[in-house]
Amino acid sequence: MTANARRKILVTSALPYANGSLHLGHLLEQVQTDIWVRFQKSRGHDCLYVCADDAHGTAIMLTAEKLGITAEQQIASIRQEHERDSAGFLIGFDNFYSTHSEENRFWCESIYQRLKDNGHIASRTITQAFDPEKQLFLADRFIKGTCPRCKTEDQYGDNCEACGATYSPAELIDPVSAISGAIPVKKESTHFFFKLPEYEAMLKEWLASGTLQPQVANKLREWTDAGLQEWDISRDAPYFGFEIPGEPGKYFYVWLDAPIGYIASFQHYCDRTGHDFDSYWQPDTDTELYHFIGKDIINFHGLFWPAVLYGAGLRTPTAVYVHGFLTVNGTKMSKSRGTFIKAGTYLEHLDAEYLRYYFAAKLNASVDDIDLNLEDFVQRVNSDVVGKIVNIASRCAGFLRKGFDNKLTSTCAEQQLVEDFIGGGDAIAALYEQREFNKAMREIVALADRANQYIDEKKPWVLAKQEGTGQQVHEVCSVGINLFRVLMTYLKPVLPAMAEKAEAFLNCSLDWSALDAPLLDHELARFKPLLTRIDSKHVAAMVEASAEAQTEAVAPPAKAPLPAAQATQPRGDIIQFEDFARIDLRIVEIVAAEHVEGADKLLRLTLSLGDSDSPADQKQVFAGIKSAYQPEDLVGKLTVMVVNLAPRKMRFGVSEGMVLAAGPGGKELFLLEPHAGARPGMQVK
Repeated sequence: MTANARRKILVTSALPYANGSLHLGHLLEQVQTDIWVRFQKSRGHDCLYVCADDAHGTAIMLTAEKLGITAEQQIASIRQEHERDSAGFLIGFDNFYSTHSEENRFWCESIYQRLKDNGHIASRTITQAFDPEKQLFLADRFIKGTCPRCKTEDQYGDNCEACGATYSPAELIDPVSAISGAIPVKKESTHFFFKLPEYEAMLKEWLASGTLQPQVANKLREWTDAGLQEWDISRDAPYFGFEIPGEPGKYFYVWLDAPIGYIASFQHYCDRTGHDFDSYWQPDTDTELYHFIGKDIINFHGLFWPAVLYGAGLRTPTAVYVHGFLTVNGTKMSKSRGTFIKAGTYLEHLDAEYLRYYFAAKLNASVDDIDLNLEDFVQRVNSDVVGKIVNIASRCAGFLRKGFDNKLTSTCAEQQLVEDFIGGGDAIAALYEQREFNKAMREIVALADRANQYIDEKKPWVLAKQEGTGQQVHEVCSVGINLFRVLMTYLKPVLPAMAEKAEAFLNCSLDWSALDAPLLDHELARFKPLLTRIDSKHVAAMVEASAEAQTEAVAPPAKAPLPAAQATQPRGDIIQFEDFARIDLRIVEIVAAEHVEGADKLLRLTLSLGDSDSPADQKQVFAGIKSAYQPEDLVGKLTVMVVNLAPRKMRFGVSEGMVLAAGPGGKELFLLEPHAGARPGMQVK
């Protein structure tokens, strides 16, 4: 089997932000990229994988300030952790760097100057929210207030997590700085803009070129159809990043210098290895450039980035490969449920290759979300990898060691069967190339089933007990080992550590290009366990440890501000019926209601779940309904309450549940009142 002509390929994955630990969502992307890169290398191609930490922005500056360290110390610490955890998952970066580097400064300044010289940079005065206490301009995500649509309090300045509405910070009710709590003021400042609308024709051609998945191209056409807006690429001091040359107090926006970090990381690799840099980044070269990213950042990689590259006289990507989000047990990762799992926490409990295989068994070329179902995870890895793949080697190795000095036969008793396995490699390679990893895994497991079926039919354990059948045992087990060799060659991009152990046992390298004939008259090493079964108690321990790890979060940076004409309306989190069924809705009587001193919207309600006046049957709830109801009008009314909601500590006391209301807000806000005949304590079905 031979690969095609040698290709020169540069691959990147999205830069993890240097303000927190890697979690399994990050690893989904890194594993997907790493598998594809390892596959290309196994086929004999010159494929390089570079990445870096995204190390700039207000959030990093604020975290460092909170910790009492410099921003440089903060990003150095996080980089060390990121590199350790990625290595723990066997991610084979050819270069991992940082956007806070001299190489990145050079390329940011160089690209900016090229764009400016070509007339593609504009400047104008804009008005922004400003924190008078911290003396800094506030991005949308650093402003909080009450949602203008559903009136939910404590929502960020760009979207509401309760109802999914998107809006501008100016629309928030009672906005405050999420950093200091101060009331923001309006302040003018000069900003610099990349003239994205000038690239409309180029981008429409780019979107039609097949460079992007159809779903992604269609989504990005919503932006071009709505009319592209100029892109703000500057931020005001104080800011952790690179100052714009000749513009004191003005800094490159983190989302300008982050993708340029791909170039900088590769520059660093070339400088230390002597690799040719220009052939990968100049236009009209025969090299290939691929970006692996999540679907939340397609606007930057699918519109801004290619336009910036084109405007600066550099090559655009060969393709941008987009994947979906990671869910765990069918829902968004959750700290309370222990399913927001950090990479380091996983590695404390489980082998990285378990997850690498499971991700491979789920990943495909679409942008659909990937679910890590923990029960299926245990079952699939134990069945496919241990029960089928490893089983082939372990059941044959013992016979070869005991009776044949670990040596294979000099001829192949099942030449056609081995050739069929080798012949299947082209189809499996095509699936790897197309990122249809799940289909590739199915093909490999189907071959493993054939191998196990062959061994089961020949029954070497029965033959070994019979007189004069030694040669048959030798032949069957030698065929089995050759089939295992082919399977592990195909799995090497997914399970590199297991493949290394298999190479030590097989006493040969698992090279795709070497699969042209079976191993004959070949001596094996002593077999050692390749991978053990997952113990469910270790998965449970990981979940428990993740639930216990409560860390104080810093508000994320506003990396993706959407112009109003181009913003999309999120649907909100999807919950399963089982989650909804756990909500306990009860009829309650409002036995007391009063104003809350210092609160503009809240009333304190005392709710009775039974007929008695016992405190055990009563709960206290703070409800944001003051605009629609006077306290005295509520006493004696029946309403509906969520009674099994975890108590929430508020500034005014503990709220022990939630009453249900509907309406657009203000005076048009209506408590849900039960039908006649309802009584306190009755469950709502």
